[in-house]
Amino acid sequence: MQTQIVGVCLGIIGFFGTILICGLPMWKVTAFVGANIITSQVFWEGLWMNCVIQSTGQSQCKAYDSVLALPQDLQASRALICVSIAVCVVAIGLTVVGARCTNFYDDDRRNKANIGVAGGVVFIIAGLLCVIPVSLSAHGIITGFYNPLPTSGRRGELGASIYVGWASGALLIIGGGVLCSTYRC
Repeated sequence: MQTQIVGVCLGIIGFFGTILICGLPMWKVTAFVGANIITSQVFWEGLWMNCVIQSTGQSQCKAYDSVLALPQDLQASRALICVSIAVCVVAIGLTVVGARCTNFYDDDRRNKANIGVAGGVVFIIAGLLCVIPVSLSAHGIITGFYNPLPTSGRRGELGASIYVGWASGALLIIGGGVLCSTYRC
């Protein structure tokens, strides 16, 4: 039972991390320093908005105007992260029903174990749905950084949300694997 609780805790931490990366605008971070250090700015780009942080400490965020004007990879990342969050909710529900420490399906142990395994599999699917858009976004950022043709004066770097996304996806996959390994039918 302790192993199941560890698996559920890993899955829930991964779930909270996925919610965090969905909301934070720190997927791509770009620093611009002008001829003089006073004019430095940091640009944050996320799934839902862009932010500019001035060297004076002021920040200004703006939500994207139109979904249709966004690049296709950003639209796909938005959708996959939102689906990952929804799948996590389903996984948590299945895991609660299938956990040995709950009273659901106490009379039918086999059915309870199958529901628990399904919860673990759904956590793994949620982890993959989180890792895929994060990795694709990281690939786009890295490719743009090393592009020899200068498209703009700014080159983006990986933001904190990319790293948190990888960690969240890994926690979801590991938590689902732990849950799947604890059930015996």
